[in-house]
Amino acid sequence: MNFLRFQDLCANGQAKNKRVFIRADLNVPQDDSGRITEDTRIRASLPCIRMALDAGAAVMVTSHLGRPTEGEFKPADSLLPVAKRMAELLGRDVPLLANWVDGFDIQPGQLLMLENCRLNKGEKKNNEELSQKMAALCDIFVHDAFGTAHRAEASTYGIAQYAPIACAGPLLAAEMDAIGKALTNPKRPLVAIVAGSKVSTKLTILKSLAANVDQLIVGGGIANTFMLAAGLKIGKSLAEPDLLAEAKAVIEAMKARGAEVPIPTDVVTAKAFKADAAATIKAATDVEDDDLILDIGPETAKRLAAQIRAAGTVVWNGPVGVFEFAAFENGTREIAQAVAQSSAFSIAGGGDTLAAIAKYGIEAQVDYISTGGGAFLEVLEGKTLPAFEILQKRAAA
Repeated sequence: MNFLRFQDLCANGQAKNKRVFIRADLNVPQDDSGRITEDTRIRASLPCIRMALDAGAAVMVTSHLGRPTEGEFKPADSLLPVAKRMAELLGRDVPLLANWVDGFDIQPGQLLMLENCRLNKGEKKNNEELSQKMAALCDIFVHDAFGTAHRAEASTYGIAQYAPIACAGPLLAAEMDAIGKALTNPKRPLVAIVAGSKVSTKLTILKSLAANVDQLIVGGGIANTFMLAAGLKIGKSLAEPDLLAEAKAVIEAMKARGAEVPIPTDVVTAKAFKADAAATIKAATDVEDDDLILDIGPETAKRLAAQIRAAGTVVWNGPVGVFEFAAFENGTREIAQAVAQSSAFSIAGGGDTLAAIAKYGIEAQVDYISTGGGAFLEVLEGKTLPAFEILQKRAAA
């Protein structure tokens, strides 16, 4: 992907004495009293901010927080706790500015946090007038919020249209590089692991990947639906029987390309969905009517792990079993360890996937961990994210 990088602009001296507007993702969790309970996103935003300050720029940063109603300020929607935490981490004041759209004074070396951008009327609908006002505030717009890259809003897309220069910050650039490497020109074989409770939520992803990947490993409730499509019984396991035709179409599309959707040959079952339920390993052909399939079996796990270790590129979204329960975590653990051991370029994303990566301590062995959530899923669907599209368009202009 061809786009301008903020890092390069700073290195070339182009940010010196310039007004730099950074769209970050500072949407952090808070408790009922407004205290921040987890500050990873704030910490992740600091390299871009420091880069701008070190380059001699006048720096403004904004983000959304929560789901405010446009034009209706409530204290719970304020970025004040975020500004205070950022000040602690940076060791300097981070003043918070409200009602900033119509302009304000800022000098090189200063850092201002602009109040919750989703309080501005027209933000979510990418209002042209609002976008132009935002663009007039800066000389350089820096998009550094991959979590919002799938949304065309005024502070993510419109401002990038009209700002004199629009570029990607270090976080967004890393996502764009990793996604390009994994999906645009991947080293083969390309193995995708797509798991979760419902086929319907990831059907477009499965269809898109079926046209490109060499192995499509499915897990969780998705695998149960594919087992049904392959003519196997799944007892009372979670599945979507009304999507059998779509599952069969994915299997056939893969087969036509000489690729495959590996169907489990053994499973781990229980009679109830409980952490202390008795786990039984059995052949996939022996599932009883009152069984719940809660994990892939050890034989299947070993076979899939071998495919992953032999891969050139691995894309991972979702655990393959109920890994939160000790008796049903073996499949996900084997998959995680295989990703860690593989020499393939690996990219992983999705909340449950990140939880599994953390549980098995393989963060350092996964080449890129995407924090994008919905944006990551839309990339897997084959969509061009609005942020990628506008930054590439501006770079080509």
